[in-house]
Amino acid sequence: MPFVNIKVTREGVTAEQKAQLIEGVTTLLKDVLNKNPSTTFVVIDEVDLDNWGAGGLPVTEFRKRALNT
Repeated sequence: MPFVNIKVTREGVTAEQKAQLIEGVTTLLKDVLNKNPSTTFVVIDEVDLDNWGAGGLPVTEFRKRALNT
């Protein structure tokens, strides 16, 4: 009974894109690990940019600095 948690920043991920992620991950687990799709669970969490950090910075600041390098 696989459980996959996908976390993405909240930046306009569409319902269609989420459906594609769910289907793709489920298919991958079926093909690679022979897991039953009906008992595979996929959860997508959308995280506000200010609640996501990289390199010790909120992602908004991290991206600003990355553009300036």
